[in-house]
Amino acid sequence: MSEPILHHYPFSTFSEKVRTALGYKGLAYGSVEIAGLPPRPLLTPLTGGYRRAPVLQVGADIYCDTHIILPALDRLHPGPTLVPTGSEGVAQGLGFAWERQMWIPTIGVLVHYIGEHIPPEFIKDRKEGYLMIDISKDAMAPQFEQHLQFVRAQLAWLKQALAARPFLFGDAPSAADLACWQTIFLLRKNCPPDVDALLGLAPLVPWYDRIAAFGHGRPVAMTAEQAFEVARQATPAAVTHLDPDGDPGGLKAGCPVTVTPDDNARVPVSGTLVAASDREVVIHRRDASAGDLHLHFPRLGFDVVAA
Repeated sequence: MSEPILHHYPFSTFSEKVRTALGYKGLAYGSVEIAGLPPRPLLTPLTGGYRRAPVLQVGADIYCDTHIILPALDRLHPGPTLVPTGSEGVAQGLGFAWERQMWIPTIGVLVHYIGEHIPPEFIKDRKEGYLMIDISKDAMAPQFEQHLQFVRAQLAWLKQALAARPFLFGDAPSAADLACWQTIFLLRKNCPPDVDALLGLAPLVPWYDRIAAFGHGRPVAMTAEQAFEVARQATPAAVTHLDPDGDPGGLKAGCPVTVTPDDNARVPVSGTLVAASDREVVIHRRDASAGDLHLHFPRLGFDVVAA
């Protein structure tokens, strides 16, 4: 099995989520630093146009979205697990719901503090091709109190859940812990220290520090060219963990499909269905330069339709 390769950029909080998962597992991996916004000329052929970060590459298998990257890491590198016994399903659903609900309000608090430092080209990209909303400080200012109230209310139940245990499901961290942690990381890393008092974060600091202490594993810097060559020379792994005809909607292996995020960065990725379940879809693509690839997506948060 090939060593994992993470395509990411430093200030991506979703990338931080995966970097921390790799740290918890103590894994070595190739680290390819990508631009914060397109173009990404050597990554786009591998993803078929999917434009969000991070992306995990294992040979010629490409994992898109953190909600398939973390399960893939658990499947390929089982211990220690990111889904402690008893948290199956709940950890995935909780992490997904937290990120969906918290992302825009968290950005609203962030830009209140540092909005004037966000490059105009980044704001333009997020407005026109990614989030489809204006995240400039002036545009978000009227909703600041609303965003602040929402974030505080979410943090309230998180503080209650962690009051008597080190992590959400007991003594070991979960994918849900990492999902909740990464949005708080975004604020604590980039905002002045008084954000802790503003949001009432003090009770969460011990939990926050326990997760931060996992570090980032053992990254080895790679160039985009090197990662592309790994994919070009590899063959996609056989899909043995899914039924080729297991799609709950009746899609069959071999049929052309498109896979599109259902919230933002809605760029459809086209390919041929390899296998699917109610949790994952794998499609085959052949790129003229990279060769044969398998692209893996979660079902939660994505539309999969016959092309």
